[in-house]
Amino acid sequence: MKAFTAPHPAAPGSNRIESSGTRRRFSSQPGSLRTAAAGRSDRPTMSYAYLFKYIIIGDTGVGKSCLLLQFTDKRFQPVHDLTIGVEFGARMITIDNKPIKLQIWDTAGQESFRSITRSYYRGAAGALLVYDITRRETFNHLASWLEDARQHANANMTVMLIGNKCDLSHRRAVSYEEGEQFAKEHGLVFMEASAKTAQNVEEAFIKTAGTIYKKIQDGIFDVSNESNGIKVGYAVPNSSGGAAGSSSQAGGCCS
Repeated sequence: MKAFTAPHPAAPGSNRIESSGTRRRFSSQPGSLRTAAAGRSDRPTMSYAYLFKYIIIGDTGVGKSCLLLQFTDKRFQPVHDLTIGVEFGARMITIDNKPIKLQIWDTAGQESFRSITRSYYRGAAGALLVYDITRRETFNHLASWLEDARQHANANMTVMLIGNKCDLSHRRAVSYEEGEQFAKEHGLVFMEASAKTAQNVEEAFIKTAGTIYKKIQDGIFDVSNESNGIKVGYAVPNSSGGAAGSSSQAGGCCS
C-alpha cells in the first residue's frame, strides 16, 4: 500500500464511502458517508450509530501504519514504506449493541511533517500515541507528542498509549512499568501491543472507542458539534417497523 499526502482534513464522515475493514485513499469528491440498504439501492440503511475520528501519532518506525493495517485488514506487512503526510483507514465495530464507525488517520512521524500532523489533531475524538518498546528514544519523545496533541486537539480527546512490538520482549528497552507509569502520570489509557502477532491491537482500538462512547453517555461530548470528532449516524425505518440495518456483528467487521 502506497503512502500519500491527503488534502486538508474534512469534517468526520464527509467525502467518502468506506467499507469497514479497509484502507483507502482519501477522496475530496463530494458525497455522504453511507451504504445502500441490501437489495434496495434507493433506501439507506443505518451506516453507524456514531462515527469516531481517530489519529495515530508517534515517532517514525514505531509501527503506526502496521497497527492500523492489522486492525483494518487483519494482516501484517513486514516491509512498509514510510508514511508521507497521512494515510486513512476505517472499520466498523460494535459497542453496547450499536454499530460504531472508526475513521482513522495514520500520520507521518518525521519532524518535517509535524505541521501536517498538527492539522489532523483538530476534530479528533481519540488518539493512539505509539512508541516502540525496543527503542528508548521513541519513549523519550512521548512528552513532546503529548504536548502537541493537547495543544492542538480538544480537551476531551481520549489518548491511548501503546507500547508496540511487545513480541520483541527479548530486545526490550522500555519496561512495561515505565509505560504504565507514564500513562498514569498523564491520564492516559495504556496497553502494550504487537502489530505483528495482533496481540492487543483489536483491544487498543476498541477500548479507546469504549472510553469515547462512555464520555458521550456521561454528557462530556456535545455530539451536535462535529468538531469534537464525533458524528451521529442515522436510520430509516424498514417495512417491518424496525430500523433498517440495526443489527451488527459484535466486536468485528461488518460487510
